[in-house]
Amino acid sequence: MLAGNYLMHRQPTEPERNAPMPATTEALDAATAARLRTVLGRLSRQLRTTTASTDAGLTPTKISVLLGVDRRGMTRISELAEIEALNPTMLSRTISTLVDAGLLDRASDAGDRRTAWVEVTDDGHRLAERMRRERTDVLNRGMSALPASERRSLEQAIPALEALADRFRDETR
Repeated sequence: MLAGNYLMHRQPTEPERNAPMPATTEALDAATAARLRTVLGRLSRQLRTTTASTDAGLTPTKISVLLGVDRRGMTRISELAEIEALNPTMLSRTISTLVDAGLLDRASDAGDRRTAWVEVTDDGHRLAERMRRERTDVLNRGMSALPASERRSLEQAIPALEALADRFRDETR
């Protein structure tokens, strides 16, 4: 077991980092899966936190909800719970915090009082845009340090990563 934990948490050696990834339809071996999980987690953490989100005191969940509503526009809360894969109680608390901060507005549906909607406020939109700019700047700085061939490889991997994210989202529904 200790050896298994070591494999999951140790940093790969230089030859391992530069080794080509297997192109197969078979399940990933434990080391490759660990490398993929680790790099996706590191990238997520590095891109998630921005000066703007930290200054606003936003958690990762609040950031996700704010950016999602800003991207989609006015959204039914029940639909947002499904998209964000959050239980209604957690989402209600998150929305209340964002409403109290002046970043979202909540409204009841005129035709169905059981249905509620949220939309981003002007302040929320400005904050979302600032967070996106900061994330893009971080990504561009990191990408500019890579050789052109590695940048192209990452760009070519985007559709596969999008499909993987969609598959995970679909499995949680």
